[in-house]
Amino acid sequence: MLVAGFPAGSFAANCYLVAPAAGEECVIIDPGQDAEAGIEEVIREHRLKPVAVIATHGHLDHIWSVAPVCGAKDIPAYIHPADRDLLTDPAKGLSLGPGQQLFGGLKLSEPDDVRELSDGMVLELAGLRFTVNHAPGHTPGSVTFRTPETGDMPEVLFTGDLLFAGSIGRTDLPGGSYEQILQSLARVCLPLADETIVLPGHGPQTTIGRERATNPFLADLAPADGPSKGF
Repeated sequence: MLVAGFPAGSFAANCYLVAPAAGEECVIIDPGQDAEAGIEEVIREHRLKPVAVIATHGHLDHIWSVAPVCGAKDIPAYIHPADRDLLTDPAKGLSLGPGQQLFGGLKLSEPDDVRELSDGMVLELAGLRFTVNHAPGHTPGSVTFRTPETGDMPEVLFTGDLLFAGSIGRTDLPGGSYEQILQSLARVCLPLADETIVLPGHGPQTTIGRERATNPFLADLAPADGPSKGF
């Protein structure tokens, strides 16, 4: 499996392109601010053909470029219904003051083809399988995407802003809940194998084992009933 990622825009939100191998179809995860140029560079370098955009959640730093990327490539976007309204009203997910405009009045639109995600759904895209797990807490519609173990790579978990190396997502924005994010971490992340690679929405990659052993936010959590398997 090929995974190529880069931090997009001033928010440095990780955008990932995932394909079975170079020269094949790919899926784009979380195209954030000014992500188009980076996406095109990865596409050229690895000779990829995008077939879908999938979003871990609806915050602006992760969905800024969803509509232009989908429009340019004529591909669908996938997002959880609880965050779908953020595609067109990103200010709803931020704590703006009275009368404060979002980036000078920035307006976003939905792509022509938006498909909704649900817990346990299995996406068969670009010759890959992604198991979707609803993981609210950072936003109501936050999800993770998990690919199965292959011959050259263990399971990979794209966590968005649920879990980072040494930290977890913030819960102080509208729709956030610290109690919910702890429940999501216990249910979605902790039951997974230590070798599972974690590719977060910000910062470097890590593993479930490393976070289980060192992440202070996980220290007092016990694994809950595991995530929907999907495979």
